[in-house]
Formats: sequence, structure tokens, C-alpha cells
Amino acid sequence: MEIGKRNYKKVEYHNLLAAFKNLITAKHEEEEPITVTSPLLPDLKEFISYLEDIWNRKWLTNNGHYHQELEKALCEYLKVPYISLFTNGTLPLMVALQALRISGEVITTPYSFVATTHALWWNDIKTVFVDIDPRTGNMDPDKIEAAITPKTTAIMPVHVYGNPCDTQRIQEIADKYNLKVIYDAAHAFGVDVKGESVLNAGDISTLSFHATKVYNTVEGGALICHSEEMKKRIDHLKNFGFEDETTVVAPGINGKMDEIRAAYGLLNLKQVDDAIASRKCVAEAYREGLKDVKGIRCMCDLPQVKHNYAYFPIFIDKAEYGLSRDDLYEIMKSRNILGRRYFYPLISEFSTYRGLASANPANLPIAHQIANSVICLPMHAGLSKKDIERVIKVIRK
Repeated sequence: MEIGKRNYKKVEYHNLLAAFKNLITAKHEEEEPITVTSPLLPDLKEFISYLEDIWNRKWLTNNGHYHQELEKALCEYLKVPYISLFTNGTLPLMVALQALRISGEVITTPYSFVATTHALWWNDIKTVFVDIDPRTGNMDPDKIEAAITPKTTAIMPVHVYGNPCDTQRIQEIADKYNLKVIYDAAHAFGVDVKGESVLNAGDISTLSFHATKVYNTVEGGALICHSEEMKKRIDHLKNFGFEDETTVVAPGINGKMDEIRAAYGLLNLKQVDDAIASRKCVAEAYREGLKDVKGIRCMCDLPQVKHNYAYFPIFIDKAEYGLSRDDLYEIMKSRNILGRRYFYPLISEFSTYRGLASANPANLPIAHQIANSVICLPMHAGLSKKDIERVIKVIRK
């Protein structure tokens, strides 16, 4: 009898929730969508003038004028010694593993975009997952040493949402066991810790310049390294291994960025600081508007960190908030507020990786908890005050 009552209450709850969503969908279907992100776009007239110059030069790819200019400009802006541009953000991960000759097993996080581990898979490297820190979403350094085996050759952490990893502790562990460190820094464009670029940590850092990122070249990416010798090796690997017209020194691939996207990237670099400042204002407005909502947790800025406000995740406690994460997600969608459950599901839940011993949910309790409670709210420089207020109002109600 008690079971029947519980089932009745569960059905009643879902019926009421469905009726509520139908009501507000009908009432607000005319509202413009608020997307989770929107691309930073350069001035079209200025871009056309760059295109005219490219047309006159008739050099469209393979280390052309704008490619060289963008590498120089990014080194200066990001405060890094060497950078190599790529045509997307996944190839740098794959090439980094080749450049450092990584094999065997690599310790990484299940709380990331699948490109992180797909790069390992394509290089025939076994993925080993460890749990995450609930405060930042990053790999928990306390879990790393227990995952090291004689086959471990590297650690691949991710600066999740642009939150810097504990790079000092990770490096101490890597040095102790003679491991390489490759940072997936796809979210960490322009992030500094105590005035130093987080991209200088580890042996190599990789960036993504996808259209959804704080800084974009439509599609694109980069590798950051510490020596001219490594920069040369990376440049060989991204261009079929060519040393010169007749000499191939490595089995490379084609990962080069073209002139059009490099020019686009130069123009976007002029306005990225203003875009980050706008994102910061959005983050501050969200935090202020949601600070007293029970069951909603926001991530705070970390001390001595210059953030880029790439994402704004919130975490829902159903018991306190009264609705589950997925309930809120669906209600937001019904109001044309297009958040994203980022990252859900965990990489370890996908069929390619589910069979790994380290993918066992018992090994990753925090990652599962975070993945099952997260929604990333709309976050970009184009959000208006009205947009932000609309998002906050729906969550508060």
C-alpha cells in the first residue's frame, strides 16, 4: 500500500511538472531564444579588407603571411614562448602525444569533452580515469598516484571551464615518476595565475579556437611548447613531416591553419579583452541574482587567477531546490533558454570507454555527482541585461 502511494505521488509530480511546462511554453513561445554561447565575430568590413589582401597575395595556406602574424601576436598576448597553429582543436591533442612520444597509459579526467580521450584512443594509448575536485571540476591531484602503473607515461589534465588545475602538485607527481604532462587547455585562453599564463605549465598545452570558445578562428587550435626544437618537431608533424621540398622527416598529418582563419583570428584578438570584460559582468550578475536560491551552487572565482569566464556552470541539489537538474533544464528549454548540461554524460559512460576498469562509477563518485547536477547557463559577450534577468527569473521561480 505504501509503495502504491509513493508511485502515485511520483506520477502526480511528473504530471504537474508536464502541465507546468506546457503552460509556460504556450505563454512564452514568442520569446527569442537565449543561446548558451554566441561566436565572437570580427568587424565584417575590416575582415573583407584582409580578404582582399589575401586574394592579392594568392597564398591561402602553408605558413603564409597572416599565419605567421597570428603566431607572433598570440605568443605576445598569451605570454608564451612558442605556439603552433592548427586547423582545429583536436589535432593539437593528437600531435602533442606524438611529439612527446607518449605510449602505454595516460591518466586523465572523465569530466571533459570527448576529444580529450579520443586523442588517446587514436594514438593507441589506454585511458586511465581519476576522479575530480568538486570545487573546480578539475582532476583531483590526490587521486593521481594511486592510478600510476609501470605502463603510465603521462598525465593529461584539463583546465575545466577555464579553472586552472593545481599545476604545481601535478608537476611534482610527474617529476617523481618521470611522467610527461600535457594540458588540455581548450577552455583556458588568456587565463593567468599570479600573473603567469597557465598555458606555460607542463610539457605542452593545447588550445581550441572553435566558434564556441572565448576566442575563436571559426575552427582552429594551437600547441604551446617551451623550446624551438619542440616547436620545429610540432610544425613537421602538422605538415606531413616535410623538412623541405624533398625531405620528409616524420610521418606527419595535415593540421595547418589557413590564411583566412588566421586573418579572422588577428581581428578577433583586438576585441577579445572587451569580450572577456563583458563575460565577467554576466558572471557577476548571475552570482548576485542566484546567491540566495537554495539548492543552486555557482562556482566562485579562484584567488590570484585572471579568469576568462568561458562558462557559467550551476549545480542543482534536488532536495534543496525542489526540482532535479533535468527538470530545470527542460523548463529552461520551454522558455527558449538554451543552457547545456556540460559535461554530461561523463566520457567514462560512453561505449568506447565504459569497459575500462577505471571507468567504474565507484571509482568516480564526485565526477558522477557533478555531471548529474550541472547546467551551464548562457554565457557570451552579446547577452543583454534583459537576457540575464530572464535567465535568473526562470531559475528563481
